[in-house]
Amino acid sequence: MKHLASLNRFFWNYRWRLLLGILFVVLTNYFRILSPQLTGYVVNIVVNKADHSTVATTHNNQNDIIVQAIINHLEAKSFGEKVLWSGITLLILAVISGFFMFLMRQTIIVMSRLIEYDQKNQVFTHYQQLDTNFYKTHSTGDLMNRISEDISRVRMYTGPAIMYVVNLAVTIGFSIYFMVKASPRLTIVALSPLPILAFTIYFVNTIIHKKSERIQALLSDLTTNAQESYSGIRVIKSFVQERTMFGFFTKNSEEYRKNALGLAKTEAIYFPSIALLIGLSTLITIMVGGLDYVHDPIHNKVGTIAEFVLYIQMLTFPVSAIGWTASMIQRAAASQKRINEFLQTRPTIQNAIEKIKPPLTGNISFTNVDFTYPHTGINAVKNFSLQVAPGEKIAIVGRTGSGKSTIAQLLLRMYDPQKGMIMYDGAPLTKIDIEYLRSQISYVPQDVFLFSETVSNNIRFGYDDATQEQIVKAAKQASVHNEIEHFAHQYETLIGERGVTLSGGQKQRISIARALIKEAKIVIFDDCLSAVDVKTEKEILNGLNEYLDKKTAIIITHRIFSLITFDKIIVIDEGKIVEEGTHDQLLQKNGYYADMYARQQNQEDTNDDISRN
Repeated sequence: MKHLASLNRFFWNYRWRLLLGILFVVLTNYFRILSPQLTGYVVNIVVNKADHSTVATTHNNQNDIIVQAIINHLEAKSFGEKVLWSGITLLILAVISGFFMFLMRQTIIVMSRLIEYDQKNQVFTHYQQLDTNFYKTHSTGDLMNRISEDISRVRMYTGPAIMYVVNLAVTIGFSIYFMVKASPRLTIVALSPLPILAFTIYFVNTIIHKKSERIQALLSDLTTNAQESYSGIRVIKSFVQERTMFGFFTKNSEEYRKNALGLAKTEAIYFPSIALLIGLSTLITIMVGGLDYVHDPIHNKVGTIAEFVLYIQMLTFPVSAIGWTASMIQRAAASQKRINEFLQTRPTIQNAIEKIKPPLTGNISFTNVDFTYPHTGINAVKNFSLQVAPGEKIAIVGRTGSGKSTIAQLLLRMYDPQKGMIMYDGAPLTKIDIEYLRSQISYVPQDVFLFSETVSNNIRFGYDDATQEQIVKAAKQASVHNEIEHFAHQYETLIGERGVTLSGGQKQRISIARALIKEAKIVIFDDCLSAVDVKTEKEILNGLNEYLDKKTAIIITHRIFSLITFDKIIVIDEGKIVEEGTHDQLLQKNGYYADMYARQQNQEDTNDDISRN
């Protein structure tokens, strides 16, 4: 239950709705509780009429003031009029109670929907603040399950559970009060099964809580399994692994099914047991009340028995809902615990207390930077030092896994180095406002990600105010405009999830166009031409030459680009700089870079021979 305490601030935000809802619960039950008293009066006058008795039926010391006023008004009327007007009054009381019940749900249930909305926004906002390392160690399916299924279960606590708990307390309070006034003896008899009921609820709820936590964890595994299968469906089909993946899903699904059925069986035993105890209470009340009436019909009335039976029936749903409500609360507590685990996770990359927004011209420096990935322990960058002047074009080359992409991640402050310092225009990277920093950089990641949106919206993703002319210009610079023109709806063509409807080269070029449209002074390209052919690569590089004028550019690649004149080329291997200089200087050294260049030239010559043949 302690995990649900984090929801108190939401209740405070909607305190007036909650207080009004509680008031409507009280009024609903108040007008309902009048019906048994009036029914008891009607039963007594019918019994007296049948027995030709003249015993008073007003019970001045037992009834509510409103019921007593109604009875006093009816006393002067004939028997038929008493029954008729009593029936009409009961109908009016039911309508009034129903009206307040409608208001009760409109306040408390609507409040729960508003809290659900706020909580989903809270979780989503927090997700966006968490750093890259968090997403490398947590599955997408689990994240999705916590923001959907878990929050939905928490909503059952903030709405229905709260409503039923208050309703139970008010119903029991009103009922016991008037039951004691009518007959203390019958009250004790009617409520005698309650201790057994309380023990049953406590014992079963412990079981339900443990099962709920297990079920939620299994549901996350199941969601993750499904999400990965959907995302990787092309790989699954190409390797003919449908049966294997179905086996994984079936295993997870079977485990979830067993645990869900176990919980359902527990609840299936629980609810009938409560109904049995309530039925037992009704039978005992009728038996004891009947015997009392037989032995002393003067001081014990049949109407009192009818009144008590109605009280017990009124208590049936609230009491039987104890189990259901307790189950909802237990499930909500288990779900909120899972949500809190993420909400209490603090991002390792955070703004400084006194964050700054210096003008960024592209003066970048690395000083003895060391970085090790926390989730793998791989030392990706070692004693890395580099000075980049404003407007310079820097190429960082090296084989796969040499640490090139890590440099880009550090420049964007997706990670912080364990040692050394990175500075922009003399300002430490850790002091610069993160959002401001990233808004000043045009970045093309190695792993292209496109949204299930139009081509146009994917290109303007980093620049919401971009005009259509700017979008087209960026697409032309990225050498993808002509292909977009051949799409069914051109720039308004809807791209499938993760760009599934496009080729790898088209996705990369749209990603490049997305970066080019920002017109930032600092440009970082991380191996962004790996999926395009040599001809398209040349077209893109020719367009980039004009775009990169007067911009600071860091181009990370495993290929050597001869169409761009770099001020400096950095060759790294195993996280260390092994060579540094211009293209001609590095060729003269006849070392690592010269060997890479020679192998690339041989490969291109071979490809040209094949294409000519």
